[in-house]
This record gives sequence, C-alpha cells and structure tokens, in this order.
Amino acid sequence: MKRLIDISSHSTLSVLLYSMLAFTGCSGESGNSGVIAAAAQPASADRHAFDPPEVTNGERLFLETRFAQFFKGYLDAGGGVNTPVPAGDPVMNLTVTTGSGLQGPFAGLSMNCRACHLVDEHVGTPGGGMRTYGDFARRSPIPARADGKTTAPRNSPPLVNASLPRSVGTLFHFDGEFSTMTGLTAATFTSRNFGWVPGERDQAVSHVARIVREDDGTGALAQEFGGLPLAVMLTGSGQAIPKEFRIPPAFRINVARATDQEIFDGVVRLVSSYVEQLVFSRDNAGHFNLSPFDIFLAHNGFPRKPAENESDRDYSRRLRTLIASREQAGTIQFVFGNPNSADGKFRFHDHDFRFGPAELAGLKLFLAEPTSTSPSPQDLSHGGVGNCLACHAAPTFTDSQLHNTGTAQTEYDAIHGNGQFARLAIPDLAERSTHPEQYLPATHEHLDYQEPFRAIPSVTDPRLTDLGIWNIFANPDMPAPQATIRALLCQEQPAPCPSDRSLLPASIARFKTPGLRDLGHSAPYMHNGQFDRLEDVVAFYIDSANLARQGRLRNGAPALTGIILARQDIASLTAFLKSLNEDYE
Repeated sequence: MKRLIDISSHSTLSVLLYSMLAFTGCSGESGNSGVIAAAAQPASADRHAFDPPEVTNGERLFLETRFAQFFKGYLDAGGGVNTPVPAGDPVMNLTVTTGSGLQGPFAGLSMNCRACHLVDEHVGTPGGGMRTYGDFARRSPIPARADGKTTAPRNSPPLVNASLPRSVGTLFHFDGEFSTMTGLTAATFTSRNFGWVPGERDQAVSHVARIVREDDGTGALAQEFGGLPLAVMLTGSGQAIPKEFRIPPAFRINVARATDQEIFDGVVRLVSSYVEQLVFSRDNAGHFNLSPFDIFLAHNGFPRKPAENESDRDYSRRLRTLIASREQAGTIQFVFGNPNSADGKFRFHDHDFRFGPAELAGLKLFLAEPTSTSPSPQDLSHGGVGNCLACHAAPTFTDSQLHNTGTAQTEYDAIHGNGQFARLAIPDLAERSTHPEQYLPATHEHLDYQEPFRAIPSVTDPRLTDLGIWNIFANPDMPAPQATIRALLCQEQPAPCPSDRSLLPASIARFKTPGLRDLGHSAPYMHNGQFDRLEDVVAFYIDSANLARQGRLRNGAPALTGIILARQDIASLTAFLKSLNEDYE
C-alpha cells in the first residue's frame, strides 16, 4: 500500500487527511493494470500511524514557527518559549502571490518552513489553490532585517520529488548550492529565510537548541503531535512516548547532555527525513500513477518506467517508437475521466482530467528530436520538434542537470534593453578570486561580500543580475557541491575536462532543471517567477531557441538549438504538460 503525499498544514491541523491507494487488476504492463483507486481516508487522530516516527516528528519541526530570528527577538525582550508572541512577524501576514496576496496561514507567528513550501493552506481561496510544497511568489518574501532585503532572489522550488535519487549526483536549490538535504535544511534554519543575516549562524543554532530544551509540549502544534515536549520527543525512548512518535535510535538525542550543535543537528536530520519522503504517488512497482499521462500509459499497456540499465532519455525514445506504432495501427486508447474520483474530475485542478488527441499531439512534440543541426526556414515555419527530452525525459521529467535556457538574459534585457546581458562585465576566475568581496555571495565566513550576481535585476543598477551556478562553482565557501557541479559542467566539454578557470564562463546563468509533474500547482514559472502561464513558457522557449541559433544567447544550452517549434505548436504542447497534473493528499 502506498499513501498519497500528505497535505498537512498548521492552519488545518484538525482536519488533516491521508489517502491510501489500493491496486485494481494484476501487475504488469497491459490492460488497466496498475490503475489505482482511492481507499477510505483515516480520521485525523489516526493519521500519524501511516508514517514512520522520524517522518511524523520531522513534519512537526517543519511546521515549527519558533526557530526564526524574530522569535529570538521576542525572547530577548523577556518573552517565554511557551507563550505566544503578542504580534507576529509582519512577513507572515500575507502569502505573496502574483495578485494582491492572501492572508497568511501563519499570521501572528514567525517564520517556518511551511510558509514558503505551502500545500493545502489556500485551497478554495480565490487566487490560491493547491501547492506542491512551493509558494505563489515570483520571489519569496523573507523577514525584514537591517540589510534591507525583503525577498529572496528567487522563489521557493517545489519540494515534491526534489529528493529522488539521481544518477548524475544530487544538487538542491536552483543554483545547486547544496549536495544533501541535511545541508540545505541546516542552512535554511540559519539563513536569511529565517531572518538570520550572515554571521549569526551560531546564534541560530543556540536559539533552536533553546527552543528544544525549554518547550513544554503545551502548544497547539505540539498537541497535534502527541503533546510531547521537544526534548522528550528527541530522546525517543520510554513508555511515555506513544509508538507512532518514538523515533528510531539513529535519530535520538539525550537533550540533557547534548550540545547546542548536537540538538540542532538532530532537528535537521528529522526535518530532512520528512522532506525526503515528499514524492508524487507511485504504485508498488514504482510507477507514477495519478496523472492523466500515467493513466494513459497504463491503459494502453505502455511501459511506465525505464528498463534495467536504461536511461530516462532512451526510455523516452522507446516510448516514442511504441506510441507511433500503436497510433499507426489505430489502437491507441484515450482517457477521458479520472478513475480515482467518483465524478471523474480533478479535485484540485480546474481543467478536465483527460489524455486525448490534443495531449497525444503534445506528447509527440515533446518527444520529437531534431534530425538536423541546421534547420531550414521551412523547418522553422513547420515546427513540430520540442526536443524536450534533452532535459526533461520521462518519467521524472527532469535530468536534474544545469542549463542556461535564457531566463536570466530575458529578464535582464527586458529591464536594460536587448543585448545588454551579453555586454555585462562578468569577471573571470582570476579576477573573482582576487576580489571575491566584489562578486561572490555573502556567507557566514564572509559577511560583507556584495553578491551582485545573486541579486534581483534593477533598473537603477545594471550590475545586478542572477548568474545561478556561477555563484557556487569554484567558490571556496561552498565546498560540498563542487565535485557534482564540476562533473556536470564537464559533460559538455571535450576531454580532458578543462581547468576551473576555463569552466567558469560555462557556468554563467545556468540553473538546475526543474521537474514538470503537476505544474498546475507551481506557477509562476522559472526561478524568478517570470511567467504566469504554461503557454508563456513554451513561447519563451521558442524565442530562446531562435536566439541560440542566431548566436545571441550568452552561454545558451546547446539543446536549445534543437527546439524547432512554431506558434501553432503551443496549444498542443501545453495540453500535454497539463496532462502531467495530478491530485494528491
């Protein structure tokens, strides 16, 4: 049995629901095998029985609002760990959207992980909707501090499927700054997102440890998780702890004897355990199984994941061949209704649950690859080649690699004029190493670095832009991801791979490839929230491909030149992308 992804939220803790999946039919790749049906939903009181204790308690810490710098300010002013703040952090009052904003689900409190990685908090709210553990903002709001920053340079990437194993090595965040979920989690708890400015890491660690030591389990959040004080929960042993909250020995800490850092590390491990299990639903054979695309594959008996030792890209090519053969034989069966809902509809999307002729046409565009490196004017006019599998092969629809699709250049040129990004002075490695304070991001080791290339472009300051991986690669303050980033950059270089100095220009404006599943719950799109609609994203790729072929896209991804789409292709390709949407609870 596999449960769907949970949608627990602090704002609806009394009505949390977990869904279980039950199989119908037999295993295999034919007929309707693997199509699932939703089973009964257990009551809220029983929901913790369906997760390992480390995941359950990790969720509690993910929702905890007292770890932020704002709450430390309240304590420093004489407040108590177990008494509520009289007025919350103003950044929590609103959930920032591309419209006017929505009342924040954690208004009156201080920052927590969930404020930027939302799920069901705004379901049913005009302008809201379900989220895939991401936000609605173009750039995520952060607590106000003395540095004057009120937003992050990017929005929050969805966490669902973010921790799936990757053959290329794991990187997290749009710029690949972190190589492990524990590294990302620890940095989040001590970073600007929680109100901590560079140089305050030790304060943040000690503050988290104090909350754990002094929590008495009387708070509303604690009551949803057994009413255990955090110190008791982390101890993990004793009959006073119900089985569903009793964490395994590997996660246990004797808080009475532990250092601040040991307590902090224990919190990080539990939160990471929770985040790592946030995945889209799969059946017992490991097949994704809830989107119209997945139902279409199962209904037609198409393979739903790569064979052993088969790459995602080769699987996608095999799928393309199989679909073409079945289409030629006239035996393709379409899907017009959700087999997992009583009314055949999506619960959390406002379009039909279907995989019909339009979606099939879009899938064929998506899987099509160019036959020539120099398309003719007639080819460009005709379109029909998405070359999407170069970076977004099924079934996860991401290669998790690093590409420059032109997002940064498009934003910069829209502000400063066409061609200005190409003229922007970007230092080489020697210059950057000589004057790192002028170019690199600020860190706890170097508080005053100016970070102009991990910044929001501004009409008043043409030095500012976001160069993505460039900020991380060969940065001595960020050693953990270097081996993976270098290996990925080397893939596009002739052997032997050149030196870091030669590779640095190849890192300009590269960002990590996102997944494409359930895009209907993650708008606005791109790391800077640049586009509100999928149609706009497809049109952007058409324009970027043209710029790349003309040599006008600075450090553009080579795969872009293989995109040969016409405007008439946008509707079909968008229809296919929407077929990757799904409901989850």
